[in-house]
Amino acid sequence: MESPLVVGVDGSDASLTAVDWAADEAVRHERPLRIIHASEWERYEGVAPDSATDRPPAQILAESVVATAVGRVRLRAPALPVTTDVLGEDASTALLREGEGSLAVVVGSRGRGGFTELLLGSVGLVVAARAPCPVVVVRGDGEALEARHDRVLLGLGEQDADAPAVWFAFREAAVRDAELDVVLAVRRPAHAPLSGDPGVRAGDGRSEPLDRALEAAATAHPRVRLRRRTVEGTAAKVLTERSAGADLLVLGARRRDALAGRELGRVAHRVLHHAACPVAVVPHRHGEFPQVER
Repeated sequence: MESPLVVGVDGSDASLTAVDWAADEAVRHERPLRIIHASEWERYEGVAPDSATDRPPAQILAESVVATAVGRVRLRAPALPVTTDVLGEDASTALLREGEGSLAVVVGSRGRGGFTELLLGSVGLVVAARAPCPVVVVRGDGEALEARHDRVLLGLGEQDADAPAVWFAFREAAVRDAELDVVLAVRRPAHAPLSGDPGVRAGDGRSEPLDRALEAAATAHPRVRLRRRTVEGTAAKVLTERSAGADLLVLGARRRDALAGRELGRVAHRVLHHAACPVAVVPHRHGEFPQVER
């Protein structure tokens, strides 16, 4: 069976928006959709009795959350194959395990249990930082969520040649028939002003691995309209600003080992909190895509 697209739901408005986005994405890729709700009711209520009338309230709530999500999918994509599961564990653990072998994991920008002042829920941040597959955090306005910009933005750092992120971005642009805007953010020395537009200049060819990754992916996706530019500024600021005109922002996850596990870098962390469109985080060593030769 083809690997599914997995979406986590908890009944919040943000998670239902993620379900809508995931349904559209599953249709684009012609993949089944798997809806997951992680509920710890079994830990506190024990195994549910056989009688439906004796079901614990938390179980009833969990089933209602999933049913609501399925109903939204049926209205949006009636023919889309959908499977569901209610898992008796915490959401992060469930989604990380479900990510094994999936096309991607999709989460909302904030969950039911999050504080309103947080711009990204803790579950989304943990899953984006540690999942073995691409993770999409769904956020942004209506135009971005409905893919009206016809533009995918691929963000790269000055030393970045993340081939999996490049291939993922090309694939997304291809299924959307969208332009792929590849942005390389650089910091210029004070003594080296840019000519022409003070914010933009053409690629300077310093990243041969990046050139090879782009060339290979472009050859495999000849119908994708590619625009490449080098922009002066910090990567987080440049990408956050440019995300306002994109339907999807793609980043490579060059994770580092930390005491609490693998964590995202500062750029990905800030973009996940502030981008104006959905953000896809692609693991640097994702086996589905070719690796860059250095």
